[in-house]
Amino acid sequence: MAIKVLVVDDSSFFRRRVSEIINADPSLEVVDTAKNGREAIDMVARLKPDVVTMDIEMPIMDGITAVREIMAKNPTPVLMFSSLTHEGAKATLDALEAGALDFIPKKFEDIARDREEAVSLLQQRVKAIARRRVSARRSVSAPAPSTPVRPSAATRPAVKASPTTSAPQPKERATARFKPSGKRYKLVAIGTSTGGPVALQTILTQIPAGFSKPILLVQHMPATFTAAFAQRLNSLSRINVKQAEDGDELRPGWAYLAPGGKQMLVEGRGSYGRLRVIDGNDKVNYKPCVDITFASLAKSHQSNVLAMILTGMGADGRDGSRLLKEQGSTIWAQDEASCVVYGMPQAVASAGLASEQLPLDRFCEAIVAEIGNG
Repeated sequence: MAIKVLVVDDSSFFRRRVSEIINADPSLEVVDTAKNGREAIDMVARLKPDVVTMDIEMPIMDGITAVREIMAKNPTPVLMFSSLTHEGAKATLDALEAGALDFIPKKFEDIARDREEAVSLLQQRVKAIARRRVSARRSVSAPAPSTPVRPSAATRPAVKASPTTSAPQPKERATARFKPSGKRYKLVAIGTSTGGPVALQTILTQIPAGFSKPILLVQHMPATFTAAFAQRLNSLSRINVKQAEDGDELRPGWAYLAPGGKQMLVEGRGSYGRLRVIDGNDKVNYKPCVDITFASLAKSHQSNVLAMILTGMGADGRDGSRLLKEQGSTIWAQDEASCVVYGMPQAVASAGLASEQLPLDRFCEAIVAEIGNG
Protein backbone atom coordinates (compact mmCIF):
# COMPACT_ATOMS: atom_id res chain seq x y z
CA MET A 1 0.00 0.00 0.00
CA ALA A 2 1.34 3.42 -0.96
CA ILE A 3 2.34 5.97 1.67
CA LYS A 4 -0.32 8.69 1.70
CA VAL A 5 1.02 12.26 1.64
CA LEU A 6 -0.70 15.61 2.17
CA VAL A 7 1.15 18.55 0.55
CA VAL A 8 0.67 21.96 2.23
CA ASP A 9 1.90 25.21 0.63
CA ASP A 10 0.36 28.52 -0.35
CA SER A 11 2.08 28.43 -3.77
CA SER A 12 0.15 26.47 -6.39
CA PHE A 13 3.37 26.04 -8.38
CA PHE A 14 5.19 24.51 -5.40
CA ARG A 15 2.27 22.26 -4.50
CA ARG A 16 2.24 20.95 -8.05
CA ARG A 17 6.04 20.52 -8.15
CA VAL A 18 6.19 18.62 -4.87
CA SER A 19 3.17 16.49 -5.81
CA GLU A 20 4.79 15.47 -9.11
CA ILE A 21 7.99 14.43 -7.35
CA ILE A 22 6.18 12.43 -4.69
CA ASN A 23 3.81 10.73 -7.15
CA ALA A 24 6.76 9.72 -9.34
CA ASP A 25 7.60 7.09 -6.71
CA PRO A 26 5.12 4.19 -6.92
CA SER A 27 5.35 3.67 -3.14
CA LEU A 28 4.11 7.25 -2.51
CA GLU A 29 0.78 8.92 -3.24
CA VAL A 30 -0.35 12.52 -2.76
CA VAL A 31 -3.91 12.24 -1.44
CA ASP A 32 -4.61 15.99 -1.50
CA THR A 33 -3.08 19.46 -1.18
CA ALA A 34 -3.82 22.40 1.13
CA LYS A 35 -3.14 26.14 0.76
CA ASN A 36 -2.70 27.00 4.44
CA GLY A 37 -2.39 25.57 7.92
CA ARG A 38 -6.10 25.71 8.70
CA GLU A 39 -6.94 23.61 5.64
CA ALA A 40 -4.13 21.23 6.57
CA ILE A 41 -5.53 20.60 10.05
CA ASP A 42 -8.98 19.79 8.62
CA MET A 43 -7.54 17.52 5.90
CA VAL A 44 -5.32 15.62 8.33
CA ALA A 45 -8.39 14.86 10.47
CA ARG A 46 -10.41 13.77 7.45
CA LEU A 47 -7.86 12.00 5.22
CA LYS A 48 -5.52 10.51 7.85
CA PRO A 49 -2.35 10.86 5.71
CA ASP A 50 0.84 9.01 6.65
CA VAL A 51 3.00 12.12 6.11
CA VAL A 52 2.42 15.86 5.75
CA THR A 53 4.83 18.16 3.90
CA MET A 54 4.42 21.65 5.33
CA ASP A 55 5.51 25.15 4.36
CA ILE A 56 6.28 27.59 7.20
CA GLU A 57 5.01 30.94 5.95
CA MET A 58 1.37 30.79 4.79
CA PRO A 59 -1.73 33.03 5.06
CA ILE A 60 -4.60 32.36 7.49
CA MET A 61 -2.46 29.94 9.55
CA ASP A 62 1.30 29.44 9.40
CA GLY A 63 3.00 26.07 9.35
CA ILE A 64 4.33 26.17 12.91
CA THR A 65 0.88 26.76 14.39
CA ALA A 66 -0.54 24.05 12.13
CA VAL A 67 2.10 21.54 13.23
CA ARG A 68 1.35 22.28 16.88
CA GLU A 69 -2.38 21.69 16.39
CA ILE A 70 -1.88 18.57 14.27
CA MET A 71 0.36 17.06 16.96
CA ALA A 72 -2.20 17.86 19.63
CA LYS A 73 -5.24 16.51 17.77
CA ASN A 74 -4.09 14.02 15.10
CA PRO A 75 -0.36 13.31 15.51
CA THR A 76 1.16 12.76 12.06
CA PRO A 77 4.77 12.80 10.78
CA VAL A 78 5.50 16.25 9.29
CA LEU A 79 8.32 17.24 6.91
CA MET A 80 8.90 21.01 6.86
CA PHE A 81 10.07 23.03 3.87
CA SER A 82 12.43 25.77 4.97
CA SER A 83 14.34 28.72 3.58
CA LEU A 84 18.09 28.62 4.23
CA THR A 85 18.27 31.93 6.06
CA HIS A 86 18.90 32.83 9.68
CA GLU A 87 15.21 33.67 10.16
CA GLY A 88 14.27 30.50 8.30
CA ALA A 89 16.52 28.54 10.65
CA LYS A 90 14.80 29.93 13.75
CA ALA A 91 11.36 29.22 12.30
CA THR A 92 12.36 25.68 11.33
CA LEU A 93 13.69 24.99 14.82
CA ASP A 94 10.38 26.26 16.21
CA ALA A 95 8.57 23.83 13.90
CA LEU A 96 10.74 20.92 15.03
CA GLU A 97 10.09 21.82 18.65
CA ALA A 98 6.36 21.95 17.84
CA GLY A 99 6.55 18.36 16.63
CA ALA A 100 7.76 18.26 13.00
CA LEU A 101 10.16 15.37 12.46
CA ASP A 102 12.44 16.71 9.72
CA PHE A 103 13.02 19.59 7.33
CA ILE A 104 14.27 20.14 3.79
CA PRO A 105 15.17 23.36 1.94
CA LYS A 106 12.56 24.73 -0.46
CA LYS A 107 15.34 25.35 -2.98
CA PHE A 108 16.30 21.77 -3.75
CA GLU A 109 19.48 22.91 -5.49
CA ASP A 110 20.81 23.95 -2.08
CA ILE A 111 21.11 20.32 -1.02
CA ALA A 112 21.46 18.45 -4.32
CA ARG A 113 23.86 18.51 -7.24
CA ASP A 114 21.15 17.86 -9.83
CA ARG A 115 17.40 17.38 -10.20
CA GLU A 116 17.59 13.60 -10.02
CA GLU A 117 19.38 13.73 -6.68
CA ALA A 118 16.90 16.30 -5.35
CA VAL A 119 13.94 14.14 -6.37
CA SER A 120 15.46 11.08 -4.71
CA LEU A 121 16.25 12.99 -1.52
CA LEU A 122 12.71 14.29 -1.07
CA GLN A 123 11.25 10.85 -1.70
CA GLN A 124 13.68 9.25 0.78
CA ARG A 125 12.86 11.80 3.48
CA VAL A 126 9.12 11.23 3.10
CA LYS A 127 9.54 7.46 3.28
CA ALA A 128 11.90 7.67 6.26
CA ILE A 129 9.57 9.67 8.50
CA ALA A 130 6.48 7.74 7.33
CA ARG A 131 7.84 4.75 9.26
CA ARG A 132 7.76 6.75 12.47
CA ARG A 133 4.49 6.77 14.36
CA VAL A 134 4.17 9.88 16.51
CA SER A 135 2.16 10.54 19.64
CA ALA A 136 0.63 13.71 21.02
CA ARG A 137 3.40 16.28 21.33
CA ARG A 138 4.88 17.21 24.68
CA SER A 139 7.07 20.28 24.39
CA VAL A 140 10.70 20.06 25.42
CA SER A 141 10.95 22.14 28.56
CA ALA A 142 14.00 23.65 30.15
CA PRO A 143 14.72 26.00 33.01
CA ALA A 144 14.85 29.71 32.33
CA PRO A 145 18.21 31.38 32.81
CA SER A 146 18.67 33.05 36.16
CA THR A 147 19.21 36.51 34.65
CA PRO A 148 17.39 38.15 31.74
CA VAL A 149 20.57 39.40 30.05
CA ARG A 150 23.14 36.78 29.07
CA PRO A 151 26.85 37.55 28.66
CA SER A 152 28.56 36.73 25.39
CA ALA A 153 30.24 33.36 24.83
CA ALA A 154 33.61 35.09 24.98
CA THR A 155 33.05 36.64 28.43
CA ARG A 156 30.66 34.18 30.08
CA PRO A 157 32.15 32.21 33.00
CA ALA A 158 32.85 28.54 32.38
CA VAL A 159 29.98 27.43 34.63
CA LYS A 160 26.52 29.01 34.49
CA ALA A 161 24.66 30.01 37.59
CA SER A 162 22.08 27.51 38.75
CA PRO A 163 18.61 28.21 37.33
CA THR A 164 15.98 29.75 39.54
CA THR A 165 13.55 26.91 38.89
CA SER A 166 14.22 23.80 40.90
CA ALA A 167 14.59 20.63 38.85
CA PRO A 168 15.75 17.17 39.90
CA GLN A 169 19.42 16.70 39.15
CA PRO A 170 19.92 13.71 36.83
CA LYS A 171 22.84 12.46 38.94
CA GLU A 172 20.56 11.83 41.90
CA ARG A 173 18.43 9.42 39.90
CA ALA A 174 21.07 7.96 37.63
CA THR A 175 22.96 5.63 39.95
CA ALA A 176 19.84 3.58 40.69
CA ARG A 177 18.94 3.14 37.03
CA PHE A 178 22.26 3.00 35.22
CA LYS A 179 25.33 1.15 36.41
CA PRO A 180 28.47 3.06 35.38
CA SER A 181 31.46 1.15 34.03
CA GLY A 182 34.03 3.01 36.14
CA LYS A 183 35.97 4.01 33.04
CA ARG A 184 37.47 7.51 32.90
CA TYR A 185 36.96 9.91 29.99
CA LYS A 186 38.20 13.24 28.69
CA LEU A 187 35.14 14.21 26.68
CA VAL A 188 31.71 13.26 25.33
CA ALA A 189 30.92 13.21 21.59
CA ILE A 190 27.45 12.95 20.04
CA GLY A 191 26.58 12.43 16.36
CA THR A 192 23.07 12.66 14.89
CA SER A 193 20.97 13.64 11.87
CA THR A 194 17.20 13.35 11.24
CA GLY A 195 15.42 14.01 14.53
CA GLY A 196 18.65 15.22 16.07
CA PRO A 197 17.72 18.81 16.96
CA VAL A 198 14.98 17.70 19.35
CA ALA A 199 17.09 14.78 20.61
CA LEU A 200 20.05 17.03 21.40
CA GLN A 201 17.79 19.58 23.07
CA THR A 202 16.25 16.83 25.19
CA ILE A 203 19.67 15.69 26.42
CA LEU A 204 21.51 18.99 26.80
CA THR A 205 18.75 20.75 28.71
CA GLN A 206 19.04 18.06 31.39
CA ILE A 207 22.84 18.15 31.76
CA PRO A 208 23.59 19.75 35.16
CA ALA A 209 25.60 22.92 35.63
CA GLY A 210 29.21 22.18 36.44
CA PHE A 211 29.37 19.14 34.14
CA SER A 212 32.99 18.03 34.26
CA LYS A 213 33.77 17.33 30.59
CA PRO A 214 33.53 19.07 27.20
CA ILE A 215 30.81 17.81 24.82
CA LEU A 216 31.16 17.73 21.03
CA LEU A 217 28.00 17.81 18.90
CA VAL A 218 27.84 16.83 15.23
CA GLN A 219 24.40 17.42 13.71
CA HIS A 220 23.73 17.18 9.95
CA MET A 221 22.46 20.71 9.35
CA PRO A 222 22.91 23.51 6.78
CA ALA A 223 25.48 26.23 7.40
CA THR A 224 22.84 28.90 8.04
CA PHE A 225 21.16 26.78 10.74
CA THR A 226 23.91 25.79 13.16
CA ALA A 227 24.55 29.24 14.67
CA ALA A 228 20.84 29.67 15.46
CA PHE A 229 20.66 26.13 16.83
CA ALA A 230 23.68 26.66 19.08
CA GLN A 231 22.14 29.89 20.40
CA ARG A 232 18.89 28.10 21.15
CA LEU A 233 20.60 25.26 22.99
CA ASN A 234 22.68 27.76 24.96
CA SER A 235 19.62 29.72 26.04
CA LEU A 236 17.88 26.57 27.28
CA SER A 237 20.76 24.68 28.88
CA ARG A 238 22.53 24.88 32.24
CA ILE A 239 25.86 24.32 30.49
CA ASN A 240 27.36 26.60 27.84
CA VAL A 241 26.74 25.80 24.17
CA LYS A 242 28.42 27.50 21.22
CA GLN A 243 29.02 26.97 17.52
CA ALA A 244 32.55 25.59 17.23
CA GLU A 245 35.28 27.87 15.91
CA ASP A 246 38.72 27.01 14.62
CA GLY A 247 41.18 27.10 17.50
CA ASP A 248 38.63 26.67 20.31
CA GLU A 249 40.28 25.12 23.35
CA LEU A 250 37.90 22.53 24.80
CA ARG A 251 36.70 23.30 28.30
CA PRO A 252 34.59 21.35 30.81
CA GLY A 253 30.98 22.44 31.04
CA TRP A 254 30.91 23.57 27.40
CA ALA A 255 29.29 21.95 24.36
CA TYR A 256 30.62 22.71 20.87
CA LEU A 257 28.32 22.34 17.84
CA ALA A 258 30.06 21.58 14.54
CA PRO A 259 29.32 24.37 12.00
CA GLY A 260 27.21 23.45 9.00
CA GLY A 261 29.18 23.26 5.76
CA LYS A 262 32.44 22.55 7.63
CA GLN A 263 34.28 19.64 9.20
CA MET A 264 35.20 19.64 12.88
CA LEU A 265 38.42 17.92 13.92
CA VAL A 266 40.01 17.55 17.34
CA GLU A 267 43.69 17.84 18.18
CA GLY A 268 45.15 16.52 21.42
CA ARG A 269 46.76 19.78 22.54
CA GLY A 270 45.76 21.30 25.89
CA SER A 271 44.02 19.66 28.84
CA TYR A 272 41.05 18.42 26.83
CA GLY A 273 42.04 19.18 23.24
CA ARG A 274 41.67 21.91 20.66
CA LEU A 275 39.29 22.20 17.69
CA ARG A 276 40.14 22.55 14.03
CA VAL A 277 37.29 23.71 11.79
CA ILE A 278 38.06 23.26 8.09
CA ASP A 279 36.25 23.20 4.75
CA GLY A 280 37.07 19.54 4.12
CA ASN A 281 36.70 17.43 1.00
CA ASP A 282 33.74 18.30 -1.25
CA LYS A 283 33.33 14.60 -2.06
CA VAL A 284 32.25 13.83 1.52
CA ASN A 285 28.46 13.45 1.68
CA TYR A 286 28.00 15.25 4.98
CA LYS A 287 29.27 18.60 6.21
CA PRO A 288 29.65 18.22 9.12
CA CYS A 289 30.41 14.49 9.11
CA VAL A 290 30.29 12.36 12.26
CA ASP A 291 32.83 9.88 10.88
CA ILE A 292 35.41 12.61 10.33
CA THR A 293 35.05 14.08 13.83
CA PHE A 294 35.06 10.66 15.48
CA ALA A 295 38.10 9.55 13.44
CA SER A 296 40.03 12.59 14.66
CA LEU A 297 39.04 11.75 18.24
CA ALA A 298 40.30 8.19 17.80
CA LYS A 299 43.68 9.70 16.94
CA SER A 300 43.77 12.49 19.53
CA HIS A 301 41.97 10.92 22.51
CA GLN A 302 42.23 7.16 21.89
CA SER A 303 40.36 5.36 24.71
CA ASN A 304 39.14 8.47 26.51
CA VAL A 305 35.92 9.23 24.61
CA LEU A 306 32.32 8.49 25.54
CA ALA A 307 30.71 8.61 22.08
CA MET A 308 27.10 8.14 21.09
CA ILE A 309 25.05 7.95 17.91
CA LEU A 310 21.51 9.27 17.96
CA THR A 311 18.61 9.21 15.49
CA GLY A 312 19.40 9.78 11.81
CA MET A 313 19.23 8.45 8.26
CA GLY A 314 22.14 6.53 6.74
CA ALA A 315 25.24 5.17 8.42
CA ASP A 316 27.38 8.23 9.21
CA GLY A 317 29.20 7.57 12.47
CA ARG A 318 29.66 3.83 12.02
CA ASP A 319 33.21 3.99 10.64
CA GLY A 320 34.27 6.65 13.13
CA SER A 321 32.75 4.64 15.97
CA ARG A 322 34.68 1.59 14.84
CA LEU A 323 37.94 3.54 14.99
CA LEU A 324 37.10 4.80 18.48
CA LYS A 325 36.10 1.32 19.62
CA GLU A 326 39.40 -0.09 18.36
CA GLN A 327 41.21 2.47 20.52
CA GLY A 328 39.20 1.46 23.60
CA SER A 329 36.60 4.23 23.70
CA THR A 330 32.96 3.58 24.61
CA ILE A 331 30.12 3.74 22.07
CA TRP A 332 26.41 4.06 22.85
CA ALA A 333 23.47 4.09 20.43
CA GLN A 334 19.89 5.32 20.70
CA ASP A 335 17.32 2.53 20.69
CA GLU A 336 14.94 2.01 17.78
CA ALA A 337 11.74 2.84 19.65
CA SER A 338 12.81 6.40 20.51
CA CYS A 339 14.45 7.26 17.16
CA VAL A 340 12.78 9.35 14.47
CA VAL A 341 14.84 7.32 11.99
CA TYR A 342 16.71 4.22 13.17
CA GLY A 343 19.45 4.42 10.54
CA MET A 344 22.67 5.71 12.07
CA PRO A 345 22.14 3.99 15.46
CA GLN A 346 21.19 0.74 13.72
CA ALA A 347 24.38 0.84 11.64
CA VAL A 348 26.46 1.14 14.82
CA ALA A 349 24.47 -1.47 16.76
CA SER A 350 24.44 -3.97 13.88
CA ALA A 351 28.21 -3.68 13.59
CA GLY A 352 28.52 -4.71 17.24
CA LEU A 353 30.07 -1.40 18.27
CA ALA A 354 27.53 -0.19 20.85
CA SER A 355 27.89 -1.34 24.45
CA GLU A 356 24.57 0.32 25.34
CA GLN A 357 21.34 0.97 23.40
CA LEU A 358 19.32 3.52 25.33
CA PRO A 359 16.00 5.31 24.90
CA LEU A 360 16.39 9.05 24.40
CA ASP A 361 14.99 9.96 27.81
CA ARG A 362 17.70 7.93 29.59
CA PHE A 363 20.76 9.39 27.88
CA CYS A 364 21.32 12.30 30.24
CA GLU A 365 21.15 10.27 33.43
CA ALA A 366 23.40 7.62 31.87
CA ILE A 367 25.95 10.23 30.73
CA VAL A 368 26.08 11.85 34.17
CA ALA A 369 26.36 8.47 35.91
CA GLU A 370 29.08 7.23 33.54
CA ILE A 371 31.15 10.42 33.68
CA GLY A 372 30.83 10.77 37.46
CA ASN A 373 32.90 13.48 39.12
CA GLY A 374 36.23 12.67 37.46
